[in-house]
Amino acid sequence: MGDIVNETTAPGLLFLFDMDEVLVRYDWRVRMQALAEFTGHDFTELRRRWWDCGNEALAEAGHFPDGDAYLAAFEEAMGCDVPEADWARIRGAAMTELPERIDAVRFAATHGRVGLLTNNGPLAGRWIDRWAPSLPPLFGDHLDTTSNFGARKPEPEVFRRALEHHRVPAERTFFADDMPINVEGARSVGIHAVLVEEDTDLRAAVAAFVAEQEQAEQEQVEQARPGQERAERDGREARLTSA
Repeated sequence: MGDIVNETTAPGLLFLFDMDEVLVRYDWRVRMQALAEFTGHDFTELRRRWWDCGNEALAEAGHFPDGDAYLAAFEEAMGCDVPEADWARIRGAAMTELPERIDAVRFAATHGRVGLLTNNGPLAGRWIDRWAPSLPPLFGDHLDTTSNFGARKPEPEVFRRALEHHRVPAERTFFADDMPINVEGARSVGIHAVLVEEDTDLRAAVAAFVAEQEQAEQEQVEQARPGQERAERDGREARLTSA
């Protein structure tokens, strides 16, 4: 697990977003075809050498300490040299930003902190800002891969560690993901999680969460008001008595 130091003030609301199929369209077929051409392995062999044996899942859970270690293991598995620039080019070519979804992040950023939480390893973490250049201005230092937290979605622990990092309680946190199992993982720790499908209006989902939070805050104020008024009345009576 990477040592992420968060020295910023804790936000009132936190909005966490998955990346692939939420903020960007990721065509894994394009990536696999390009990798097959580069390495000489067909799709089945590529999967056997890296994905099916669990290496990518290990990377997402923080098994590799940094991008260099990830790439070295990937090259060993492929049995050939895979320069980082080529690895990144192949992955990035399979990604297309989704402007309407990114607009939803922009809207969320006006109401709290926005953070990425994508199942990816440390090498991907180096390149996200170049694969999806619209994200850094919105997310700042919070373009996090799950490898930073030493666990992967849908494990509840990755959500707990993200909450601890951002210093925001689960009930004040919104999360969007395209996989039902990840949404359930977030809900299991109390996060307000939304399943993103092809026709999901992500901005509307964010707005509904914000409205719900504002209503809850107003209800808390109203519930506290009688006690405050009683305390003020008791204070006035005490001053009159002492006078």
